[in-house]
Amino acid sequence: MGTPHYGLVCLTVGPEVRFKTVTLSRYRTLSPAGREEKLLTLYRENVRILHSAAAYCAARGVRLYRMSSSLFPMLDLAGDDTGRAVLASLSAELRAAGQAFRDAGIRVLMHPEQFIVLNSERPEVRASSLHALQSHASVMDALGLERSPWNLLLLHGGKGGRGAELQALIPDLPPAVRLRLGLENDERAYGPQDLLSICEATGTPFVFDAHHHVVKERLADQEDPSVREWVLRARATWTPPEWQVVHLSNGLENHQDRRHSYLITHLPSAYADVPWIEVEAKGKEVALAALMGAVPLEAAGESRQVSTGE
Repeated sequence: MGTPHYGLVCLTVGPEVRFKTVTLSRYRTLSPAGREEKLLTLYRENVRILHSAAAYCAARGVRLYRMSSSLFPMLDLAGDDTGRAVLASLSAELRAAGQAFRDAGIRVLMHPEQFIVLNSERPEVRASSLHALQSHASVMDALGLERSPWNLLLLHGGKGGRGAELQALIPDLPPAVRLRLGLENDERAYGPQDLLSICEATGTPFVFDAHHHVVKERLADQEDPSVREWVLRARATWTPPEWQVVHLSNGLENHQDRRHSYLITHLPSAYADVPWIEVEAKGKEVALAALMGAVPLEAAGESRQVSTGE
Protein backbone atom coordinates (compact mmCIF):
# COMPACT_ATOMS: atom_id res chain seq x y z
CA MET A 1 0.00 0.00 0.00
CA GLY A 2 3.02 2.29 -0.15
CA THR A 3 4.43 4.68 2.43
CA PRO A 4 2.12 5.07 5.44
CA HIS A 5 0.47 8.32 6.39
CA TYR A 6 1.30 9.18 10.00
CA GLY A 7 -1.23 10.99 12.16
CA LEU A 8 -0.87 13.80 14.70
CA VAL A 9 -2.96 13.53 17.87
CA CYS A 10 -4.82 16.71 18.90
CA LEU A 11 -2.11 19.01 20.26
CA THR A 12 1.51 19.86 19.66
CA VAL A 13 4.33 19.87 22.22
CA GLY A 14 5.05 23.42 21.15
CA PRO A 15 2.61 26.36 21.26
CA GLU A 16 1.40 26.06 17.66
CA VAL A 17 -1.76 23.99 18.30
CA ARG A 18 -3.13 24.75 21.75
CA PHE A 19 -6.86 24.98 22.46
CA LYS A 20 -8.67 27.06 25.10
CA THR A 21 -11.01 25.67 27.75
CA VAL A 22 -13.14 26.58 30.76
CA THR A 23 -13.92 24.51 33.84
CA LEU A 24 -17.47 23.56 34.78
CA SER A 25 -17.11 25.24 38.17
CA ARG A 26 -16.04 28.51 36.54
CA TYR A 27 -18.80 28.27 33.93
CA ARG A 28 -21.48 27.82 36.60
CA THR A 29 -20.50 31.07 38.32
CA LEU A 30 -21.46 33.04 35.21
CA SER A 31 -24.82 34.59 34.40
CA PRO A 32 -26.69 33.29 31.32
CA ALA A 33 -25.37 36.22 29.29
CA GLY A 34 -21.89 35.69 30.71
CA ARG A 35 -21.99 32.02 29.78
CA GLU A 36 -22.93 32.85 26.22
CA GLU A 37 -20.20 35.47 25.93
CA LYS A 38 -17.60 33.15 27.44
CA LEU A 39 -18.44 30.24 25.13
CA LEU A 40 -18.63 32.46 22.06
CA THR A 41 -15.12 33.81 22.71
CA LEU A 42 -13.74 30.37 23.52
CA TYR A 43 -15.44 28.50 20.67
CA ARG A 44 -14.46 31.11 18.10
CA GLU A 45 -10.82 30.96 19.19
CA ASN A 46 -10.79 27.16 19.11
CA VAL A 47 -12.29 27.12 15.62
CA ARG A 48 -9.56 29.53 14.55
CA ILE A 49 -6.87 27.29 16.05
CA LEU A 50 -8.44 24.22 14.46
CA HIS A 51 -8.36 25.99 11.10
CA SER A 52 -4.68 26.79 11.63
CA ALA A 53 -4.02 23.14 12.52
CA ALA A 54 -4.91 22.24 8.93
CA ALA A 55 -2.20 24.57 7.64
CA TYR A 56 0.24 23.28 10.27
CA CYS A 57 -0.29 19.67 9.19
CA ALA A 58 -0.24 20.48 5.48
CA ALA A 59 3.09 22.30 5.79
CA ARG A 60 4.64 19.21 7.37
CA GLY A 61 3.09 16.58 5.12
CA VAL A 62 0.86 15.22 7.88
CA ARG A 63 -2.21 13.65 6.26
CA LEU A 64 -4.05 12.42 9.38
CA TYR A 65 -5.20 14.57 12.29
CA ARG A 66 -7.01 13.53 15.45
CA MET A 67 -9.24 16.40 16.42
CA SER A 68 -9.64 17.03 20.14
CA SER A 69 -12.99 15.98 21.57
CA SER A 70 -12.69 18.87 24.07
CA LEU A 71 -12.82 21.71 21.56
CA PHE A 72 -16.23 22.91 22.69
CA PRO A 73 -16.64 22.53 26.46
CA MET A 74 -20.22 22.54 27.80
CA LEU A 75 -21.57 21.57 24.38
CA ASP A 76 -23.18 18.42 25.79
CA LEU A 77 -24.04 19.85 29.22
CA ALA A 78 -27.38 18.40 30.30
CA GLY A 79 -30.16 20.96 30.61
CA ASP A 80 -28.11 23.78 29.09
CA ASP A 81 -28.33 24.50 25.36
CA THR A 82 -26.03 27.54 25.43
CA GLY A 83 -23.17 25.65 23.80
CA ARG A 84 -25.34 24.35 20.98
CA ALA A 85 -26.71 27.81 20.22
CA VAL A 86 -23.24 29.35 20.24
CA LEU A 87 -21.83 26.65 18.00
CA ALA A 88 -24.70 27.11 15.53
CA SER A 89 -23.83 30.82 15.30
CA LEU A 90 -20.34 29.86 14.14
CA SER A 91 -21.48 27.63 11.30
CA ALA A 92 -19.61 29.58 8.60
CA GLU A 93 -16.32 29.49 10.51
CA LEU A 94 -16.74 25.77 11.25
CA ARG A 95 -17.43 24.98 7.63
CA ALA A 96 -14.34 26.93 6.57
CA ALA A 97 -12.16 25.05 9.06
CA GLY A 98 -13.43 21.70 7.79
CA GLN A 99 -12.88 22.82 4.21
CA ALA A 100 -9.27 23.68 5.02
CA PHE A 101 -8.62 20.06 6.00
CA ARG A 102 -10.41 18.74 2.92
CA ASP A 103 -8.54 21.11 0.60
CA ALA A 104 -5.25 19.89 2.07
CA GLY A 105 -6.27 16.23 1.72
CA ILE A 106 -6.03 15.70 5.48
CA ARG A 107 -8.13 12.99 7.08
CA VAL A 108 -9.76 14.07 10.36
CA LEU A 109 -10.67 11.63 13.15
CA MET A 110 -12.00 11.92 16.69
CA HIS A 111 -11.48 9.66 19.72
CA PRO A 112 -13.84 10.83 22.51
CA GLU A 113 -13.29 10.58 26.24
CA GLN A 114 -13.06 7.31 28.14
CA PHE A 115 -16.22 8.06 30.13
CA ILE A 116 -18.39 7.30 27.08
CA VAL A 117 -19.68 3.80 27.83
CA LEU A 118 -22.55 2.93 25.52
CA ASN A 119 -22.95 -0.56 26.99
CA SER A 120 -22.91 0.42 30.66
CA GLU A 121 -25.15 -1.48 33.06
CA ARG A 122 -26.50 1.88 34.23
CA PRO A 123 -29.23 3.47 32.07
CA GLU A 124 -28.19 7.01 33.01
CA VAL A 125 -24.61 6.35 31.87
CA ARG A 126 -25.85 4.90 28.58
CA ALA A 127 -28.05 7.95 28.03
CA SER A 128 -25.32 10.48 28.85
CA SER A 129 -22.82 8.56 26.70
CA LEU A 130 -25.13 8.63 23.70
CA HIS A 131 -25.84 12.32 24.25
CA ALA A 132 -22.11 13.10 24.35
CA LEU A 133 -21.44 10.99 21.28
CA GLN A 134 -24.20 12.75 19.35
CA SER A 135 -22.65 16.09 20.30
CA HIS A 136 -19.29 14.99 18.91
CA ALA A 137 -20.96 13.79 15.71
CA SER A 138 -22.76 17.13 15.39
CA VAL A 139 -19.38 18.91 15.48
CA MET A 140 -18.12 16.67 12.67
CA ASP A 141 -21.27 17.40 10.69
CA ALA A 142 -20.84 21.14 11.26
CA LEU A 143 -17.28 20.89 9.91
CA GLY A 144 -18.64 19.20 6.79
CA LEU A 145 -16.75 15.96 7.50
CA GLU A 146 -18.26 13.00 5.73
CA ARG A 147 -20.35 10.41 7.49
CA SER A 148 -18.07 7.47 6.88
CA PRO A 149 -15.03 5.83 8.52
CA TRP A 150 -12.87 8.20 6.49
CA ASN A 151 -13.73 10.64 9.29
CA LEU A 152 -13.69 8.06 12.05
CA LEU A 153 -15.40 8.46 15.43
CA LEU A 154 -13.52 5.96 17.58
CA LEU A 155 -14.50 4.21 20.82
CA HIS A 156 -13.18 1.45 23.04
CA GLY A 157 -15.42 -1.51 23.81
CA GLY A 158 -16.67 0.02 27.05
CA LYS A 159 -17.96 -2.07 29.94
CA GLY A 160 -16.17 -5.42 30.12
CA GLY A 161 -18.23 -8.54 29.64
CA ARG A 162 -20.96 -6.68 27.78
CA GLY A 163 -19.89 -7.19 24.18
CA ALA A 164 -23.29 -8.63 23.25
CA GLU A 165 -24.98 -5.47 24.52
CA LEU A 166 -22.58 -3.31 22.51
CA GLN A 167 -23.21 -5.35 19.37
CA ALA A 168 -26.99 -5.08 19.82
CA LEU A 169 -27.05 -1.29 20.17
CA ILE A 170 -24.71 -0.31 17.31
CA PRO A 171 -27.27 -0.77 14.50
CA ASP A 172 -29.67 1.61 16.28
CA LEU A 173 -27.18 4.45 16.77
CA PRO A 174 -28.02 7.74 14.99
CA PRO A 175 -26.57 7.77 11.44
CA ALA A 176 -24.16 10.63 12.23
CA VAL A 177 -22.56 8.35 14.82
CA ARG A 178 -23.04 4.88 13.35
CA LEU A 179 -21.69 5.68 9.88
CA ARG A 180 -18.43 7.02 11.35
CA LEU A 181 -18.04 4.54 14.20
CA GLY A 182 -14.90 2.48 14.78
CA LEU A 183 -13.85 0.28 17.72
CA GLU A 184 -10.39 -0.10 19.27
CA ASN A 185 -8.96 -2.83 21.52
CA ASP A 186 -7.77 -1.82 24.97
CA GLU A 187 -5.40 -3.12 27.66
CA ARG A 188 -7.98 -4.50 30.09
CA ALA A 189 -11.53 -5.28 28.95
CA TYR A 190 -11.54 -5.84 25.18
CA GLY A 191 -8.75 -7.55 23.29
CA PRO A 192 -8.85 -8.00 19.50
CA GLN A 193 -10.58 -11.36 19.83
CA ASP A 194 -13.38 -9.69 21.82
CA LEU A 195 -14.02 -6.93 19.30
CA LEU A 196 -13.56 -8.66 15.97
CA SER A 197 -16.88 -10.53 16.00
CA ILE A 198 -18.71 -7.33 17.01
CA CYS A 199 -17.08 -5.42 14.18
CA GLU A 200 -17.86 -8.17 11.66
CA ALA A 201 -21.48 -8.48 12.77
CA THR A 202 -22.16 -4.73 12.67
CA GLY A 203 -19.97 -3.61 9.77
CA THR A 204 -17.85 -1.52 12.12
CA PRO A 205 -14.15 -0.96 11.32
CA PHE A 206 -11.67 -2.31 13.86
CA VAL A 207 -8.72 -0.08 14.82
CA PHE A 208 -5.93 -2.34 16.07
CA ASP A 209 -3.52 -1.06 18.73
CA ALA A 210 -0.41 -3.28 19.02
CA HIS A 211 0.77 -1.71 22.28
CA HIS A 212 -2.56 -2.40 24.00
CA HIS A 213 -2.48 -5.96 22.65
CA VAL A 214 1.06 -6.60 23.92
CA VAL A 215 0.23 -5.26 27.38
CA LYS A 216 -3.06 -7.15 27.71
CA GLU A 217 -1.63 -10.47 26.54
CA ARG A 218 1.75 -9.95 28.29
CA LEU A 219 3.68 -10.53 25.08
CA ALA A 220 7.43 -10.01 24.75
CA ASP A 221 7.14 -7.16 22.27
CA GLN A 222 5.32 -5.89 19.17
CA GLU A 223 7.16 -8.38 16.95
CA ASP A 224 5.00 -11.21 18.28
CA PRO A 225 3.45 -13.04 15.27
CA SER A 226 -0.06 -12.31 16.58
CA VAL A 227 0.46 -8.61 15.84
CA ARG A 228 0.60 -9.29 12.11
CA GLU A 229 -2.36 -11.64 12.38
CA TRP A 230 -4.50 -8.93 13.94
CA VAL A 231 -3.36 -6.26 11.50
CA LEU A 232 -4.68 -8.42 8.66
CA ARG A 233 -7.87 -9.49 10.42
CA ALA A 234 -8.60 -5.89 11.33
CA ARG A 235 -7.99 -4.82 7.73
CA ALA A 236 -10.77 -7.13 6.57
CA THR A 237 -13.28 -5.02 8.55
CA TRP A 238 -12.43 -1.87 6.58
CA THR A 239 -14.25 -0.84 3.41
CA PRO A 240 -12.18 -0.04 1.52
CA PRO A 241 -9.10 -1.75 3.06
CA GLU A 242 -7.01 1.26 2.03
CA TRP A 243 -8.72 3.25 4.78
CA GLN A 244 -7.36 1.02 7.57
CA VAL A 245 -6.10 2.91 10.63
CA VAL A 246 -3.93 1.44 13.39
CA HIS A 247 -2.49 3.01 16.52
CA LEU A 248 1.23 3.16 17.18
CA SER A 249 2.87 3.71 20.56
CA ASN A 250 5.76 2.38 22.62
CA GLY A 251 5.90 1.81 26.37
CA LEU A 252 7.78 4.44 28.32
CA GLU A 253 10.24 2.09 30.06
CA ASN A 254 9.49 -1.31 28.57
CA HIS A 255 7.00 -3.14 26.34
CA GLN A 256 4.63 -3.77 29.27
CA ASP A 257 4.58 -0.13 30.38
CA ARG A 258 1.13 1.36 29.69
CA ARG A 259 2.58 4.86 29.63
CA HIS A 260 3.50 6.20 26.22
CA SER A 261 7.10 7.06 25.37
CA TYR A 262 8.15 10.49 24.11
CA LEU A 263 9.37 9.18 20.75
CA ILE A 264 8.66 6.07 18.69
CA THR A 265 11.78 3.93 18.83
CA HIS A 266 10.16 0.73 17.56
CA LEU A 267 7.88 0.51 14.54
CA PRO A 268 6.55 -3.06 14.38
CA SER A 269 7.30 -4.86 11.13
CA ALA A 270 3.63 -5.92 11.09
CA TYR A 271 2.76 -2.29 10.27
CA ALA A 272 4.94 -2.20 7.13
CA ASP A 273 1.98 -2.08 4.74
CA VAL A 274 -0.57 -0.28 6.91
CA PRO A 275 -1.79 2.83 5.06
CA TRP A 276 -2.75 5.05 8.02
CA ILE A 277 -0.89 5.06 11.36
CA GLU A 278 -2.04 7.28 14.20
CA VAL A 279 0.94 8.01 16.43
CA GLU A 280 0.31 8.13 20.18
CA ALA A 281 3.57 9.48 21.59
CA LYS A 282 4.16 12.20 24.16
CA GLY A 283 6.45 13.94 21.71
CA LYS A 284 3.54 14.59 19.31
CA GLU A 285 4.92 16.50 16.31
CA VAL A 286 8.53 15.78 17.33
CA ALA A 287 7.84 12.04 17.26
CA LEU A 288 6.12 12.39 13.89
CA ALA A 289 9.02 14.35 12.41
CA ALA A 290 11.44 11.60 13.46
CA LEU A 291 9.21 8.87 12.01
CA MET A 292 8.79 10.74 8.75
CA GLY A 293 12.53 11.33 8.46
CA ALA A 294 12.23 15.10 8.78
CA VAL A 295 14.68 15.04 11.70
CA PRO A 296 17.02 12.26 12.88
CA LEU A 297 15.89 10.32 15.93
CA GLU A 298 18.92 11.60 17.86
CA ALA A 299 18.00 15.21 17.12
CA ALA A 300 14.41 14.55 18.19
CA GLY A 301 15.74 13.19 21.48
CA GLU A 302 17.82 16.32 21.95
CA SER A 303 14.74 18.42 21.26
CA ARG A 304 12.99 16.64 24.10
CA GLN A 305 15.85 17.40 26.48
CA VAL A 306 15.69 21.08 25.59
CA SER A 307 11.90 21.30 25.95
CA THR A 308 11.71 19.39 29.24
CA GLY A 309 14.98 20.50 30.80
CA GLU A 310 16.18 16.91 31.19
